[in-house]
Amino acid sequence: MRNAVKTTLSGFNIWFLSLWLAVPVLGFHSLQVQAADVSGEKEVVVYSSRKEHLIKPVFDAFTAETGIKVSYLTGKDNALIERVKAEGAATPADVLMTVDAGNLWYAASQDVFQPIQTPLVKESIPAHLRDPDGLWTGLSIRARTIVYSSERVKPSELSSYEQLAEPQWKGRLCLRTAKKVYTKSLVSALLAHHGESQTSQVIQGWVDNLAAVPMAKDSHIMDAIIAGQCDVGLVNTYYFGRLQEKNPEVPLKLYWANQQTTGTHVNVSGAGILKHAKHPELANRLLAWLASDSAQELFARLNKEFPANPAVKSDPLVAAWGTFEQDKLNLQQVGALQADAVKLMQRNGYR
Repeated sequence: MRNAVKTTLSGFNIWFLSLWLAVPVLGFHSLQVQAADVSGEKEVVVYSSRKEHLIKPVFDAFTAETGIKVSYLTGKDNALIERVKAEGAATPADVLMTVDAGNLWYAASQDVFQPIQTPLVKESIPAHLRDPDGLWTGLSIRARTIVYSSERVKPSELSSYEQLAEPQWKGRLCLRTAKKVYTKSLVSALLAHHGESQTSQVIQGWVDNLAAVPMAKDSHIMDAIIAGQCDVGLVNTYYFGRLQEKNPEVPLKLYWANQQTTGTHVNVSGAGILKHAKHPELANRLLAWLASDSAQELFARLNKEFPANPAVKSDPLVAAWGTFEQDKLNLQQVGALQADAVKLMQRNGYR
């Protein structure tokens, strides 16, 4: 495994290398490392589960504007959190950047964050997208909503997540596997709104209506709808944006779920400052910059997401999907209910 790790050794200090060799292998996939600098330059170190092509342009822009260098390591969400825990006070990282409130909540529950100190984050990012204790903040939004065949489904037939459990969708529904954190977060939100009994009925209805076994990726759901295997599904909006960018004539459309009730479920990519950060002042400066208008536009555009700052305009492709009411449930609750969501899905045969 360690032989497969890619490193950049320019300026790499021996202590960081020995630390990496001492930490148990945590199952990193496609690990990228850009090493901490020891020359005395201002530098902030980020562990990120967002892929390099989605963060490097952002970090380059931050460095160009502030003169502060960003070194980063990329890997899987859980592996990065476990790495931070294993490194403890010796961690070289200042910031953990990850996706989904479930992962951010879990990291906070493991006591790896310190409160964010920059007022700009609180002023720019709505409260439901931030931890109530200031331990993490959302930086971009993805909605998990209904995607449907524009050839076989009329938008007037659709309304909500709950309605997809009704008999009219039997044999017409495709869903992503229950193992994925995006699914867990959506079911957690349903639990928060409806309680266990009603949510259980919804999940059982979904299972009864499946046209195929739950799929590994949102892209598989859209492919299945295009192929006629199913007619509707649930996806994160940025997957649809990527597909539409490649194929503007794709016979699929988005429908904003639950506009007459709770609002469409949203989730975030986000970040927190690590408890043992060596450069907390630079970490706060990075998060403040990421909440700014120019950074928000860039950060969201790279992955066809929505800016977390509501004052910032979306990418034109994303804006063309229209406006919608977000579910204002605080995402901390979404994370806290994930274990219950998993148990409920297991009881109802949603795998």
